[in-house]
Amino acid sequence: MAEIKVGTPAKMVAKGDSEFYQVMKHLRRNRMAMLGLAVLLVFVFSAVFAPFLTSHDPIRQDLGNARQAPSAEHILGTDDLGRDMFTRLIYGARVSLQIGLIAVVIGLSVGVPLGALSGYYGGTFDLIVQRLVDIMIAFPGILLAIVLVTMLGQGVTNVMIAIGIASIPIYTRLVRGSVLAVKEQRFVAAAKVLGISNYKIILRHIMPNCLGPIVVQSTFQVATAILWAAGLSFIGVGATRPTPEWGLMLASGRQFIQTSPHLTTFPGLAILFLVLGFNLLGDGLRDALDPKSRSVR
Repeated sequence: MAEIKVGTPAKMVAKGDSEFYQVMKHLRRNRMAMLGLAVLLVFVFSAVFAPFLTSHDPIRQDLGNARQAPSAEHILGTDDLGRDMFTRLIYGARVSLQIGLIAVVIGLSVGVPLGALSGYYGGTFDLIVQRLVDIMIAFPGILLAIVLVTMLGQGVTNVMIAIGIASIPIYTRLVRGSVLAVKEQRFVAAAKVLGISNYKIILRHIMPNCLGPIVVQSTFQVATAILWAAGLSFIGVGATRPTPEWGLMLASGRQFIQTSPHLTTFPGLAILFLVLGFNLLGDGLRDALDPKSRSVR
């Protein structure tokens, strides 16, 4: 007769059955998602510990060493003003990550409440919100960001605000659709019968069931914000000199692309790998948060 073990800790059972545990278990099995996470961790580490990774100043000019090729002293060479490229790249990671994260926070803080209230209450409020969203979506996101940053003025802060505002309709539509699906569930009707306030129903019962799409979209949106910021700086309406921003570095080095290709190659690769990291992680999160995808694997 097989021995039956009793007294198994409830915490261990709860851990194995919890949604969070299952999501993380599935995510760890996704090699591409782990690769994306590793790439992001490298950039985050470089941004946080930039002062300890280089002894050069990212802003101080040294015209006597302008446009030097990669060497032992300057492993990625120098730019057109003699500044160390490696130093400007890792300090630029700070700028790009800051723009991406804060822009998404702005979009979330406005778009999520609007989408939740619009989807839950409907009626005239929903009609007004959706028409405003339609007007904003009528413009391509990057074009709307260009218009906003032109009105606000150049600078990293204004770029973050402009991209954040341009992200609002994306979150509004996403959350509204999720709320419309969740509010028809029986547990929401039961909460209403029990007399729970609409505020608590939205906050405690509906929004937790909408977090998956929001998290996935936010991961992709950070990558989009970084691309938009680099594009704005490249065309001259984003970050201002001497900020070590990757799009600005691309714009400064394009006139030397034939004689000093490292001026554009390394900033371009930095943008490529950072955006790729967020996209790979976003794909992994999308699969991990989808119960149907987990059941297939």
